[in-house]
Amino acid sequence: MSEGSRSPVSPTPVALEAGPTAELLAWAAAIESSDATTLEKARHFATRLGAHWQPGGLTTIGFWTPELARDLIQPRNILLEVFTPLESMDPRRPEQTVRFQRDAVQLEKQGDYRWGVVSGLRAGDADTIGSLYWLRYLSPDSNDVRVVGDPLAVSYPFGVQAPAEVYDLEGLQQRRADRAYYEAMAAELATQPVDEHGSSPSVVEIPAPGNILQLHVRTASPNSYISGLTALFQELAGKVRTGLPLTPAETNLVGYDAVQLLPIEPNVEPRAGTADDDDTFSLRPDDESSLDPETEGILSTPGRVKVRLRRPQLQNWGYDVLIFGGAATNPALLETLRPDELVDFVAELHNFPTGPIRLIYDLVYGHADNQAADLLNGRYLKGPNMYGQDMNHQNPVVRAILLEMQRRKVNTGADGIRIDGGQDFKYFNPLSERVEYDDPYLLAMGDLVQEIGPARWRPFVIYEDGRPWPAEGWEEISTYRDLVDLRPDAYQWGPLIFAHNTPALQGFWAHRWRRVCEMMKFGSRWVTGCGNHDTLRRGTQVAATQAINLRLGSTLPDVLANAYDNPAIGALNYGFAPGLPMDFIHCLMRAPWGFFRNTDDRYGVKVVAEEGPGFLNWQISPEQFHDPSLFSTLKQLGFTEFDALRQFLAALGEAIATTDYDLERMVAACQSVAPADADGDATVLDVAWLKAFSRRFMEDMHAACNIWRHEDRVEPVQANFNLALRQFRRARPWLGENLAGSDDRLDLLTTPTTTIFYGLRRAPLQAEPAASQVTSGDGSAVALVAHMGGEAMAIRLPELFPDQTAGWNLLLGSPGLEISGDQLLGAPITLEDSQALLLEPLATARSGDP
Repeated sequence: MSEGSRSPVSPTPVALEAGPTAELLAWAAAIESSDATTLEKARHFATRLGAHWQPGGLTTIGFWTPELARDLIQPRNILLEVFTPLESMDPRRPEQTVRFQRDAVQLEKQGDYRWGVVSGLRAGDADTIGSLYWLRYLSPDSNDVRVVGDPLAVSYPFGVQAPAEVYDLEGLQQRRADRAYYEAMAAELATQPVDEHGSSPSVVEIPAPGNILQLHVRTASPNSYISGLTALFQELAGKVRTGLPLTPAETNLVGYDAVQLLPIEPNVEPRAGTADDDDTFSLRPDDESSLDPETEGILSTPGRVKVRLRRPQLQNWGYDVLIFGGAATNPALLETLRPDELVDFVAELHNFPTGPIRLIYDLVYGHADNQAADLLNGRYLKGPNMYGQDMNHQNPVVRAILLEMQRRKVNTGADGIRIDGGQDFKYFNPLSERVEYDDPYLLAMGDLVQEIGPARWRPFVIYEDGRPWPAEGWEEISTYRDLVDLRPDAYQWGPLIFAHNTPALQGFWAHRWRRVCEMMKFGSRWVTGCGNHDTLRRGTQVAATQAINLRLGSTLPDVLANAYDNPAIGALNYGFAPGLPMDFIHCLMRAPWGFFRNTDDRYGVKVVAEEGPGFLNWQISPEQFHDPSLFSTLKQLGFTEFDALRQFLAALGEAIATTDYDLERMVAACQSVAPADADGDATVLDVAWLKAFSRRFMEDMHAACNIWRHEDRVEPVQANFNLALRQFRRARPWLGENLAGSDDRLDLLTTPTTTIFYGLRRAPLQAEPAASQVTSGDGSAVALVAHMGGEAMAIRLPELFPDQTAGWNLLLGSPGLEISGDQLLGAPITLEDSQALLLEPLATARSGDP
């Protein structure tokens, strides 16, 4: 959709259709009177909640409104309010005023639900924004007009504080460019053999990928939108098809079986009435005045109104979700404000020339930001937690709606799901009088079946679950296997990617040796790696006074970059260890990353005080700060020198610790390091200035995190080595399984100043007799020697592997490491910090083979 797109036709009258509505009510009554359980009934109802537009022009509408169930409000004061645009609009404009036709109809109440089949609603599509809708009612307590939004809507073009959009989902699925992918999936299902009962499989079980690339849309996309990612992969596909060379940065994007997006659901938005209020949907005062509770109803008469619209300009790392609107895509990620933009990206991945790249959604359903309490009725929430609000999964209707929300979201075409924070799904069981984990719900999330065209599939599942986190000692206690034990076909984040990894510290890998050994024994169902959205951020929280491994670099930013984009760690994870390796694009691109959100008037200062010092110390160099394209708004505030900003943030961090987040006292504590104003005098600080500074810092921080600002930091030899590791793993899929053979092992060679990992593993024995011999080049055996940190050490291969007397073939060596034939036969090899070798033994029989 763009400026000059087709103008909407004149709206037809909006009306409740009596006959179809009666049929809908009869359907609901039959379910309610059935013998089904409360949860089964709720799951049936959930499929019809929200707005479902039909090609014939009718729209089925359903709302769950238990807060309105007590009949304290006159029915005429609870209305479906509809805004249908009368003119085209440009989604790229930051602000515009648009004429709408406003109508209202009264839905039919049945128990806790309100139902109706409505005519006259216009469905949005790839080119046009459709009718917008919400419920409005007159509060009997305060006599003011309140809103009930649709938590299951698939489109919120102006954010979740604005009305939802009626959308043509059937047309969206018909337009998608990857229909052949789903037709092939359906054809594959038709070829599957029947089971022992003579039944044919009805659902394709999507297998797990061989590796994953984790992306954050706004900082991985060249234009900060999903459309930018689509264009990026289109360009990559073109180069791959024609054999054109890739840049080092582009090399970091290929060789992956799957892409995992950080959460793309709606995030927190500025609250109305705060200093950050962006108010994306606002009527003129004259039009608001027609919402008069003294008239016959809330709305006096249908009519034309003007609405000021603003593009949502939200910046967030993704995890501050609202749950509300979770089936939709965060409009701040959509250049076009159209749901098609996400589907176009999915299709581009599925149509990639080297084979389909699968898409994984990162789903957050265990908690919600506090702002969710303004959007969801009280049944959804159990009370506050460390993130905001606990979700009430034990309420059957909430449980059903959340599962339906997930189904609608994933039905945009995702092949897999990552379930965030499984340890957060807890409840008090009055029967056992204990707090228990809601494992049945976590398993149900993995049971949902998706359907596009002729294809029916069940996505593969990844759980993040570190129970008993956040209990004291959780890092040592957690097994990281609770959910894969219950669901053996799933994956779970392992201890070396879940935990608060800080590989920039001296001796880190020696300290983690127990967990490394567990990975060798149990890791086949673990997601592995070292760098991700959370651990890279944790790396910036290391105090400069700790024992930092300065062999990784001469500055803290270099140390951090080399700790998370590390050849030895890559060789361990891709060349030797079991499991499912995952990389975070910011680690590969050596780009800054952090926890940011520009929408929080209440806690924004706290976030900056806690995140800012580490972000600057560990991820920004003075040269980067003085780049004219970075930190422009902070420079306008007077922070023209890097050290002055660091000094101010240090004072802010100390102030938050000593004032218990009293903003007035924090202002006083920071006045002595205030920046100079335009006249050279110290700026007089107040609370409003401090809040404005925090928002500007996070917006500048967000801009600095875009990976395409740091292409020059990507080292070509390192990017090529990382790609070679991915190709190495793909050629040896057996590496994903646990070490099991009698010869398989990983050993530790450690001194007070050096950590070396070395080991050998072989492919599982095959049925054919020829497979009992290990020969050079057949990919059936791999040895690893990796310097995991510390002083250089000379090693000899015969001393590490005394049983391998025939010599070695070098498969891969880390950048800068030159190995001679004599060294492969036993001459000393001096390994520096982060260097690694992947080797293959020359013709050797397996232990115990004939």
